[in-house]
Amino acid sequence: MTPNGVSGRTAARLDRWQGLSGAALAIFLLFHLHFESSILFGKEAFYRVVRILEAGFLDPQGHGFPALTVLVALTLTVLLLIHALTALRRFPQKYRQWRALKQQAGLRLPDTRLWLLQLATGFALFFLVPVHLIGILLDPAAIGPHQSAYRIVEQGFGWLYMLLMPLVVLHAVIGLYRLSLKWFGDKVSRAKARKLALGVTLWLLVLGSASLVMWLAVGQSLPVPLTPYSPN
Repeated sequence: MTPNGVSGRTAARLDRWQGLSGAALAIFLLFHLHFESSILFGKEAFYRVVRILEAGFLDPQGHGFPALTVLVALTLTVLLLIHALTALRRFPQKYRQWRALKQQAGLRLPDTRLWLLQLATGFALFFLVPVHLIGILLDPAAIGPHQSAYRIVEQGFGWLYMLLMPLVVLHAVIGLYRLSLKWFGDKVSRAKARKLALGVTLWLLVLGSASLVMWLAVGQSLPVPLTPYSPN
């Protein structure tokens, strides 16, 4: 039995589900931030990317199918629930566990500090990510240069994304780093993996920040009344 009162086999199974769901979410984030960054090339570039992702090439009118966005959001919700529920067992629940955590926090070991940072960001994301997903599920058709900028600037979602983006990047990259050592530890150099994780983190933070700044700029010149963007 493990300290949490489950058998070793069950703990291993839960650990596997946590790792697989976390890896799937992290890989999605990598693609999502790069797709989102198409706004850096202008509103038409973002519009074209959205149409491709919503299978606009299969729609006679070329608008795409927002139902695909709903499907993706629901899939992410399921993965998030699996990841959160399987990860909760790692949160300290007893006084001795909190004391051990405090002792670990005092250690100057890089991987220990990364684990603590992942723990803290995961706790915050447990509350922030559902807000983002609910917003998408409630209005899946409102993804476009004008509607997205309106949501960020006029509806206040920009503040959510300013918090969400760095937290989710840190959590995801640290998770992938730790999984690479766990699954391929005998083939991966810890030092090289850490440098790669740092480089990916900085790249995603710069990319996400630049995209958010562009969205704020787009939101300053929205048409009144608000109309969906249409390329010339």
